[in-house]
Amino acid sequence: MTLSVIENGQKRYEELAELDKKHFFHPSTSFKLQKEQGPGLVFTEGKGVYLKDVRGKEYIDSLSSLWNVNIGHGRAELGEAAAEQIKKLAFSSTFAGNSHESVIQLAAKVAELAPGDLNYTFFTSGGSESNDTAFKTARYYWKMKGRPSKKKIISRTKSYHGVSVGASAATGLAPFRDFPSLAPDFHYVDSSIEAIKEMIEREGAETIAAIISEPVQGSGGVNLPPQNFFKELRDICDQNEILLIVDEVINGFYRTGTNFGIDNFGIVPDIMCIAKGISSGYAPIGGMIITDRLKEELTDLTDGVFMHGYTYSGHPMCSAVALKNLELIEQEKLNENVNLMGAELLKGFQYLQQTHGGIGNIRQIGLLGAFEFFKDEESKTRYDEPFAPKVVAEALNNGMIARAIVYEGQDTLAFAPPFCITKEEVEKMISIVDQSISAAKNKA
Repeated sequence: MTLSVIENGQKRYEELAELDKKHFFHPSTSFKLQKEQGPGLVFTEGKGVYLKDVRGKEYIDSLSSLWNVNIGHGRAELGEAAAEQIKKLAFSSTFAGNSHESVIQLAAKVAELAPGDLNYTFFTSGGSESNDTAFKTARYYWKMKGRPSKKKIISRTKSYHGVSVGASAATGLAPFRDFPSLAPDFHYVDSSIEAIKEMIEREGAETIAAIISEPVQGSGGVNLPPQNFFKELRDICDQNEILLIVDEVINGFYRTGTNFGIDNFGIVPDIMCIAKGISSGYAPIGGMIITDRLKEELTDLTDGVFMHGYTYSGHPMCSAVALKNLELIEQEKLNENVNLMGAELLKGFQYLQQTHGGIGNIRQIGLLGAFEFFKDEESKTRYDEPFAPKVVAEALNNGMIARAIVYEGQDTLAFAPPFCITKEEVEKMISIVDQSISAAKNKA
C-alpha cells in the first residue's frame, strides 16, 4: 500500500472512531475502554477466511467472527438471495397461522437435517431468543399437563446460552449473570452424570422442567462432553420425566463435522435450539425445533393461542438467505471440508505442542478446536496471569483475529474458522500462532 492509502485509511478510522465513541453502545465491551480508546478494528470488507479493516490491513478470521460465518465472508450469492426476496416480499407476519414460501421451505429443510423426529420449528432472530423460547415452551408444556411445579431449568457449568434475561440466567458462566433480577428457577451443575443425579434428587424431579446442554461447549472453552454423557443424560431425563434441550447455536449446521453436534453422540433431544450457522451470520435468524411427539402433545393439551412470537419470527429475507446458505454449503461440499480441515487443524495443534512447552488439553471436533496454556504442562501449573490473551494480542499484530477464553480459571485459545478454509490457510493460521506464542514468551 502507498503512503497516501495508509494515511487516508488512518484518517477515515479516526473520523469513524469519534462517532463510535459518542454513539455506538458496544456489546460485550468495557465502557471505560470504549471511552478512552474507541473502537478496535473497524472492518470494511471480507472475503473467504479474511477480513479487511478501514486502514486496509487483512486478517485471518480464525473464529468465523462469533462462531457463525460458516460459509466464509463475501458470498455475493447470499446478498442476491436477500435482494430477490426483498423485491418479491420484504416482510409479512407469520402470526395467526399466516406463512410464506421461504419460511415453509426452510422449516422443511431444517427437518430434513435434524435428527430423529425433530420436525417442527419455531423461528426467532437468534440464539438467545431460541433458548428463551425453549424455556418458555418447556414450562408451558408441564403447566398444560397439570404439573406447574415442574419449572426449574438445569444447565451445566461453563455453559453459554445467550444474553437475554432467560438465556443469561441459564448460562453457567458466572460473569454473564452479573446482572440483578435475572429469570428465576435456573440451576447449575458440573458436567458429570453423578452431579446431575445428585441435583435431581436434591431438587426433586417433580420440580424440574428441563435440562439444557450444548453438545460441545463453545464460549465456555470448547469442552467436549465426558464419554457416554449424552446417552446417560437422555436416560436420566426419560426416567425422571424431564425434557432434554440441546443448544446447537454454535454446534449446528456442520460445525462439528455432522449435521448437528448431537449427531456425534447418538441421541435425539426433545427440543433443539439453533441459530448462527443456519445463515452463516448473513441474516439474523434462529429457531427452536421440537419433536413430533411434543408437537402432538401440545396440540392435544391446548385449545387457546400459544401467546409467544417475535415480530421477525420466520422473516422472509432471513429465511431466503438461510436456505441459500445451506444450499451452497452442500453444493460446494464445504460440510465435507469441515472434517478434512479439522484434521489439519489438529495436526497444527500437535505441532505447536511439540514446538512449544506448556500446551495441553488439546481438543478438536470438526472445525471446532482449542488448547490450553500451562506454565508447566506436566504438573498443569498455570501462569500467574493468563497467557492466551497475550498470544491473541500478538496474533492481531501478525494478521489474525483469535479468541482467548479465560473463564473459570481456563487459559484457552479457541478456533472455529470458516468452512471454506484451505490446507494452506490452516498452515498460515498455525504459523501465525507459532510466531505469536514465541513473541509473547519473549515479552514475558
